[in-house]
Formats: sequence, C-alpha cells, structure tokens
Amino acid sequence: MYRIKTFNAISEKGLNRFPKDRYAVDADLDEAEAILLRSHKLDPRVINESLRAVARAGAGINNVPVENCTENGVVVFNTPGANANAVKELVLCGLLLASRGIIPGISFASNQHSVQDYTELSKMMEAEKKKFKGNEIAGKTLGVIGLGSIGSLVADMAIKLGMQVQGFDPALSVEAAWRLPSQVKRIENLNILVGKSDFISLHLPALNSTRNLIDASIFATMRTGTTLLNFARDEIVDTEALLRALSSGKIGKYICDFPRPEFHRHKNVISMPHIGASTAEAEENCAMMAADQLRDFLENGNIKNSVNFPNLHLDRDINAERSTRLAISNKNVPKMLGQILSVLADQNINVIDMLNKSRDEIAYNLIDLESAPSDLALEAIAHINDVIKVTVL
Repeated sequence: MYRIKTFNAISEKGLNRFPKDRYAVDADLDEAEAILLRSHKLDPRVINESLRAVARAGAGINNVPVENCTENGVVVFNTPGANANAVKELVLCGLLLASRGIIPGISFASNQHSVQDYTELSKMMEAEKKKFKGNEIAGKTLGVIGLGSIGSLVADMAIKLGMQVQGFDPALSVEAAWRLPSQVKRIENLNILVGKSDFISLHLPALNSTRNLIDASIFATMRTGTTLLNFARDEIVDTEALLRALSSGKIGKYICDFPRPEFHRHKNVISMPHIGASTAEAEENCAMMAADQLRDFLENGNIKNSVNFPNLHLDRDINAERSTRLAISNKNVPKMLGQILSVLADQNINVIDMLNKSRDEIAYNLIDLESAPSDLALEAIAHINDVIKVTVL
C-alpha cells in the first residue's frame, strides 16, 4: 500500500487518480512515501528516510525545500503548463484593463447612488463616458518575455486578437519552440524587444538569473507609456526601479498578480491577489498531473517534470511480474554505476535493462533485474559511498 500525505485541499479529480486498493491518501498520514501539496510551506523536518517524492500541484516550488529534498534523494515534481490557460486568460484581462477605462468607468457608474431617475442617469453616462475612453489592443505590439507553456499560449492569443507579437527567451527548449506560433518574431536581445513593444508580458520562473531582470537599465529602453504585465513572479521586477518608471511616465500601466504596499499610491498600478491559477479547471489539471506523475514514479520509478532530478523513463517489460526494478539515486561522481553493477554481478543477478541520467550534482538509475536481489546485496549497494537512496520497485 502506497502512502501519500496531502497538504491543502487537493481536487478530487486528482485524488481519484490513486486506486483506493493500492493507495492510502490522507492529510493525517505519518511516514508517507510521498507528499502532495499546493501552497503549503513544507517544513524541512518532514523529509525523512521513508519519503521518496514531493509533488507540487502548481508550477512554483518556492514553498518546497528543494535543496533538502535533493540531499535526501527525494524527487520534487511540479506541474508546468497545467495552469497555463488560466494564466493566459488573466493576461488577456490585464491587457484590456490597461487599455480601456474599465475600472474607473465601473467605479463611476456604481457610485451614482444619488441619481434615481433612469433617464437622468443615462444622460449623465453619455456625457461623462469620454473620460474613460481607451485604446484597442489590435495592431499594438506585445513583447512576451519567456516562451514556455504560458508564454506561448499568450503569444498565440495575442496574434488571434490582431496584435503583433515578438518574443524573447534565451533558454527556449526544442519542445517549446515547436509550440510557438510561426507568426511570433524571435528577438535575441531583451533591450531591443522592450524598446519595440507597447505591452510587455513576463512569463519567467524566479531564478538567480531572472531576479530583478527588469531593472532600471531595461526600463530606460522602453517606450514612454509602456504597459508591463507581470503574472509570473514578483521578484523578476526591480520594485524601486519600477516605482521610478511609474513616476516618470515611462511605465504607463503596471498590471500584476503581486500586491505591494508601495503600489497603493499609484493610480496606474492594478494589483490582483495572486489569482493567476485560481480557477477550478486549473486546480483540477494541476492535481491530476501531479497525481499521474507521482503514480508513475512510485510504481515504476519514472520521472517527469522534476525540478531537482533528471527526467527519465524506462518502459517495463511485459513480464514485469517476473523481474525486479531498482531505483537508485546517488551523487553525480565517477564510477558509481560500475560499483553498483559490480555488487549485482557478485550476487549472480542478471541485468535485463537499465537507464542512467544525471542533473547537476545528482544522478538517478533505473535497473531491471532478472531476479530479486537479496537483502545483503541491497545493503551493499546502499553502503557504497555517495549512494543516497535505494528503492525496490
């Protein structure tokens, strides 16, 4: 029986992916093999020898102690792309809020409590509506910074709305490049992109390389009155530089999902309460994706969408019931695989198939064996220097 401890309210559609006859899934479990969570900040002290995986039903993993997990051979999963459509739709909302006098118009119309006559109210609306005149987004240029799952959807949406779209992503993967609409003009220089955009939408993770990426030097190259949309991460934008750009008029509107006290005095900032992925559909998609990844890992050792381990998939033989699979994590140092295979050879255990990959300081191995290894063999492997975790599947 696999044991999965949950934090937060996880969508039933995700929880139902775990067969009840083989999985115990509950918030009160101890010594669980896996943890499934959303926004709960995970205490490093819960990482123990029994824990094999942590799955975050969402893209960000700031609430998971990834470094501690890696040191203990615990695979951390996230669900990139599962909430992409929800964020894309909110970006569209941001584009429209920035372009039209929607919020002040609603406020004006809603505050005319003293006018009780419909005809009088209608005349007032007609007379005052010019105050809320805006601009259409069709024909304008959108610069998309970050062309992953969300960025590519935003680019496609903008094209269909009649916008000119250009994109910047120095780390664009082959898979992401295939998803990208052909009409998107790739720009290799960030300064050039921001200097040619009416709207700029950020879709990057928060990394050391992206922290404060949008700084004073980037703001200086923007057009006066540029609209900046940030539904990615607060840390990507240098707050002090942003405030100066707002005060000078270089930034006409800042639309974000991350409220700050400093924004209260700026009428040209629209802050939302981190609701980019807050839809029922996104929560369901994230939960189902996280559950499927956990199942494949717990049952087969396969890894997809890990933030700290290499992605790896080894098909199981159709006669898997007659074989045993070992999942072994170790530090990424020379001669590790040879030492592991030497132990198996000494026990006269035949290797049917195997796959080995590494990522940064960690390496991961899946090894299919013709027969089950003895406890002595497993203990010998576990005691090899730099082996972190050995699991029989």
